Amino acid sequence: MTTSVSGLVSGMDTSALVSQLMQVEAAGQTRLKSKVSTEEKAVTAYQSVNTKLAAIKTAADDLGKLATWRSAKATSSSSSVTATTASGNTTQTGAVTFDVISLAKSQVSTTRAVSTGDATSQSSITITKGDGTQSSVDVSADRSLAGIASAINGAGLGIKATVVALEGGESVLQMSSTKPGLANGFTIDGGFDTDIKTPTAASDAKLQVGGADADGGFAVTSSSNTFGNLITGTSITVTKEGETGVTVDVASDTSAITAKVKSLVDAMNGTFSEIGKQTAYNSSNKGSAALTGDFAVRQISQRLLGTVSGGLDNFGSLSKLGISLTRDGTVSFDEAKFKNTYEADPDAIKTATTAYATGVKELADRSQTGVTDVINGRKSLIDDMNDQISNWDIRLATRKTALTRQFANLETSLSSMKNQSNWLAGQLAGL
Repeated sequence: MTTSVSGLVSGMDTSALVSQLMQVEAAGQTRLKSKVSTEEKAVTAYQSVNTKLAAIKTAADDLGKLATWRSAKATSSSSSVTATTASGNTTQTGAVTFDVISLAKSQVSTTRAVSTGDATSQSSITITKGDGTQSSVDVSADRSLAGIASAINGAGLGIKATVVALEGGESVLQMSSTKPGLANGFTIDGGFDTDIKTPTAASDAKLQVGGADADGGFAVTSSSNTFGNLITGTSITVTKEGETGVTVDVASDTSAITAKVKSLVDAMNGTFSEIGKQTAYNSSNKGSAALTGDFAVRQISQRLLGTVSGGLDNFGSLSKLGISLTRDGTVSFDEAKFKNTYEADPDAIKTATTAYATGVKELADRSQTGVTDVINGRKSLIDDMNDQISNWDIRLATRKTALTRQFANLETSLSSMKNQSNWLAGQLAGL
């Protein structure tokens, strides 16, 4: 082990001297560390550009989907009738007019008995559902109303039973179907002491569409109050009986389509902004961004702008779609113009817009692949330089040990020489 005797004899701060020499020795490693920092900033900048390119691909892909062009919006002429369209390729446009004949209801049946004691002499009761399903419920363990209610609830038949206590020592067994519709209604053969009453019968919702049957109209029913088969892809829910002449109209949702086009334009402008930020140069303070001077990245912006200036074959200028270039090197989108053009000729505008989206997506994909290759190359270079930095750490540690030993030996030699000099001076003084 080398013992430091910094300046003990020489008066020099040898520790500081070793530190200064090590800074000179480490100059190569310092340059590598600086280069690693620069490369890491560049990788981060490239990744930011790639994120923006991915946003373009996503927006272009959405714009090219059939579901986008089948976006529809439903309106109802009645506040008691709501209509909702589903997202998908099967949603159809059209209109339907109908009268609400009835709503779907859940059955409620009751029977009375004394609050205590058996309510039936039978060991089981038979429940027949509206769909013809028949089930036997064992009540032999407890024939009271409470026991019967517990047995019905435990049978899992879609019937909820409760017991309500009345004055005079009587109770009511109330049985309700948990779902509306005729198929969920029920009859009970239970041998009860009193008859079973049904204050609310099960029923289906019913609409009369297009007028009377004799006039070509027809009736449709639903076990719930929602109808999904009148217009494909649209659910119609009714909440009030007796409504007449209700019209539900499902039309193409131009606003939704326009929003998808705007998303693509916004994604392109986001990419221009990011590339501009990452390649900027401040002439006043001569400050550079991480990718200043990177022509390949700047060229991405030029190619994207070129998709607008070049137009489309067999269609012409994208200004027909409301898409145009601005003086500051971005893309503008006139939503009102797009809507008007689309409504005038939906098929032509759909074809042109999807073709443009496909082209932009392919360009963004190629650009992203190129940027990804650069990122991978830079990361490989960073890994290699970090390995070199680690090797430098070993060499520098060895060199520091050697310098420390060298100066320690120098101090030891100077100490020996000083002792000899003192001895010699003493001998001469004694002569």
